[in-house]
Amino acid sequence: MQRYERLRQIRRLDPDRDWLTIYRLTATYEFPWDLTRALELALYRTYAVPSIGQLLDRTAELTERTQKRYDDTSLLLDTVVEHGFDSIQGRTAIRRINQMHHSYDISNDDMRYVLCTFVVVPKRWIDTYGWRRLSRHEVIASAHYYRTLGRHMGIQGIPESYEEFETCLDAYEAEHFGRDEAGRRVSDATLTLMASWYPGVLEPVLKKATVALLDEPLLRAFDYEPPSALTRTLVRGAVRLRGRAVRLLPPRRAPHQARQNWEIKSYPKGYRVSELGTFPTPGLRGCPVPQAAPPGEGSADHKPPPRTT
Repeated sequence: MQRYERLRQIRRLDPDRDWLTIYRLTATYEFPWDLTRALELALYRTYAVPSIGQLLDRTAELTERTQKRYDDTSLLLDTVVEHGFDSIQGRTAIRRINQMHHSYDISNDDMRYVLCTFVVVPKRWIDTYGWRRLSRHEVIASAHYYRTLGRHMGIQGIPESYEEFETCLDAYEAEHFGRDEAGRRVSDATLTLMASWYPGVLEPVLKKATVALLDEPLLRAFDYEPPSALTRTLVRGAVRLRGRAVRLLPPRRAPHQARQNWEIKSYPKGYRVSELGTFPTPGLRGCPVPQAAPPGEGSADHKPPPRTT
């Protein structure tokens, strides 16, 4: 298989009809590493909105149980990509996502903004650091994919196109990004988590490198000291160099699911989709309680996956 053969396959598909197939090809064959990094950054951006950062700080999920929260979010989103919206596993994952979100007073505007980050941030990341830019087919398919996810989550006023997603994101950040101690605590905890995946002696360097990838609005919102021009050039240049190196590699022949990422560490013996996430204390608005899975959902589990690169 030639390096661009899968892109030619994508271009033969109809992005308005075959959007799920296209998104899977993009996410699991063409850009699994880049999409993981981009979705991490997408969720990270949301901490700079004080209403979101304060909620995440208040629940302590991202400050005291950071690794598990990271894993559960990745695995729930990955389940839908792997199995589809109409599968038992996909429906179980979306139900868990909705149960958790409905336990808290989250505005529709904040929910829609988070959805926008899933569409816009990956395109911007891949176009900057990926081994090639996203094709128009892939951009359209991504917008369809997350419009569908948003509808399953009950989000209102979902943008119709990528361009509308982008406009919504930029306007929301311009209006709502702001300094807040709670958001800073969640940001610090996330940086510490990412650094913990590597030998401890590298922690200061890794944190500095991660900060060098942030844009000015994020640096201001978290009150981080801007990295030097040299640091920023070296870090961003290194990530771009990785993309150029990947371009020279043979294309991936098997899909790489997010559940295979080595950064996910909470479930060495496997997991059940219906048991991922949080089950807040009964009494909160719309709070779910642990209960037996509906018929058929007992199979919505995964054994420890093989680790691939």
